[in-house]
Amino acid sequence: MIVSNARFPLTLLALSGLLWPAAGIAEEWPAPIAALEKQGLNVHQRFDAPSGLTGYAASVRGQAVAVYLTEDGEHAIVGTLLDAEGNDLSAAQLDELVRKPQDAATWNNLGDSAWIADGAADAERIVYVFTDPNCPYCQQFWSEARPWVEAGKVQLRHIMVGILKQDSPRKAISLLAADDPAAALHAHQQGSQAIALLESLPREFEDALAKNHRLMQRLGLRATPSILYRRDGLLKIAQGVPAEQQLEAIMGSPRP
Repeated sequence: MIVSNARFPLTLLALSGLLWPAAGIAEEWPAPIAALEKQGLNVHQRFDAPSGLTGYAASVRGQAVAVYLTEDGEHAIVGTLLDAEGNDLSAAQLDELVRKPQDAATWNNLGDSAWIADGAADAERIVYVFTDPNCPYCQQFWSEARPWVEAGKVQLRHIMVGILKQDSPRKAISLLAADDPAAALHAHQQGSQAIALLESLPREFEDALAKNHRLMQRLGLRATPSILYRRDGLLKIAQGVPAEQQLEAIMGSPRP
């Protein structure tokens, strides 16, 4: 999950002490790793590394970062470890130990948001979309997704937001609070029926919309449609109307 472009500075620490965990005792990090924690690094797990190094999967401001402890336990190096052919030896470890758990938590948060289902409940693939009722590009993406949705392959979950126009929040809440939200959204996106706007907005749906806005902000998303899907256990994000090749990646298969 990408929530910031900030990068933890490459750091070389000359600190003494090396503490390894004893059986039955909570793990204590070696002194250089503990010092990095005090600087704001969140250390998740230790992993094996070559050349006498010990790797640590960590994150800062939500961004995964690798730390390598030297064999003597006196120094820590923050950054990417490459082999002689230029292959990144940190990426796979960070994916497994940091990014996948983070992305799983984010996926659960998406599921807990206020969304409208579009497609079969037993579809093999779920795709979340931050959708504004006044967004023409959301409507375009809705149209382009029809082959997969109508074939029962994909369920779109439209996380409703109201950010584009003054009446966007009212429209979004009116859709969420409709007797049949899925039918109301379908009619709106298809252009066959205007949204039946509520005169009085239920507080529970106002709160739900505000929660959706906060979730979108935490994910660093600023445009609609913002499309979130999973590939190999990792969360992927696309903003705007995707091109055909990207559309197939989002949907998980060629166009039916």
